[in-house]
Amino acid sequence: MEIKEYVYNEDEVRRLYSEVGWVAYTKDMESLKNGYSNSLLVLGAYDNGELLGLIRVVGDGHTVVLVQDILVYPSKQRLGVGTALLREVMDRFSGVRQLELVTDNTPKTVEFYKSLDLREFSEIGCCGFMRC
Repeated sequence: MEIKEYVYNEDEVRRLYSEVGWVAYTKDMESLKNGYSNSLLVLGAYDNGELLGLIRVVGDGHTVVLVQDILVYPSKQRLGVGTALLREVMDRFSGVRQLELVTDNTPKTVEFYKSLDLREFSEIGCCGFMRC
């Protein structure tokens, strides 16, 4: 598997977001494209040129980084793709005080992030708020 900077491809992005069920994003591809172009970093995981998954981060890159999106094709999940993408981001931004992400509260996702030594906000005396 190779992890490298991702060059935006609308058809590829639409297909990946659709396959993981994130169709709310694909309803406004122009906004998603703008989000990608204004991201701090976007990486893709590849196997022999085939895209396996993406990770997109936003923030200032010095004091805070937010993992905005991490997506892996369903057929490629549980094979280390998401782990490799997240570890690459964690390595690149190892000096950043706050690496954050927001995710679905399901046993599968909680287990995944805890396996990478990430902690829930409540474990460190914090909480989060969001406008929906």
